[in-house]
Amino acid sequence: MSIKTETIPGGSAGQPVRGSQLAELPWWAFLIMLAGVILLYNFLTNETYSKIIAFLIEGVQVTAMAALSAYSIALLLGLTTALMQLSGNVVVRNFAQLYVQIIRGVPILVQILYWGFVVGPAIVTGINAVGVWLAEIGLLGPTNFLATYKMEFILRGIFALAFSYGAFSSEIFRAGLQSIERGQREAASALGLSWFQSFRFVVLPQALRRILPPLGNDFIAMIKETSLLSALGVGDITQLGKKYGAASFLYLQTYNTVGFLYLSLTLILSSGVRFMEKRLKTDQRK
Repeated sequence: MSIKTETIPGGSAGQPVRGSQLAELPWWAFLIMLAGVILLYNFLTNETYSKIIAFLIEGVQVTAMAALSAYSIALLLGLTTALMQLSGNVVVRNFAQLYVQIIRGVPILVQILYWGFVVGPAIVTGINAVGVWLAEIGLLGPTNFLATYKMEFILRGIFALAFSYGAFSSEIFRAGLQSIERGQREAASALGLSWFQSFRFVVLPQALRRILPPLGNDFIAMIKETSLLSALGVGDITQLGKKYGAASFLYLQTYNTVGFLYLSLTLILSSGVRFMEKRLKTDQRK
């Protein structure tokens, strides 16, 4: 019995079609799905896994909140820094480049610890000093919240992630803005648009179409980087997993669950990024 063969584009004549199709299947995805199904079955039927999931739910909420907050700030900071890098002012341009080079050269964990135990306390001390001064001159009464202000560690961690990813997103924004042809700006100017109108209605929309996929990948990376906030004692997925494992000694089940939660979040977001890339490519062909 012979196997029917065809000439496959990019391959050699006589290569089995069925074998080529099987080789192209995403077997890694099937293995992940199988592991996910097994874990999901345990979550639904095993009391131990159910307790772990219930304990970690709050950590999922903290992780999502921290990632969304930090990345929103990072996008604003990244766009601002990208414009500063493209500025004709030497001081502004070099200041932005200095920020990008320093932040990109320091590990994120070190930045989180620096914000947690150096920058955060310095900000709190400054705010308290302002509060005391305002009370002394009679602008604030007995309920002087500034004099007793305390910055939560989760807030320090959010700022640390935001400043870190602001530098990375700045390079993405800069590359996207520079990829827009000069003729687009000249055409906008010829139509009588101001610099801001040209940037808002002509340059930025086109640049965003090109940089949305890498920005989406950066957000996926930030979801995983939020695990570093556990170094500050923030109650994210990782921190709660550490607490549950230390209290119950069920390290295998606990970290299986922690890994499953992170993997689920990243796979869902990755699927969204791939869908967005396909839509953008389809729109560009129209």
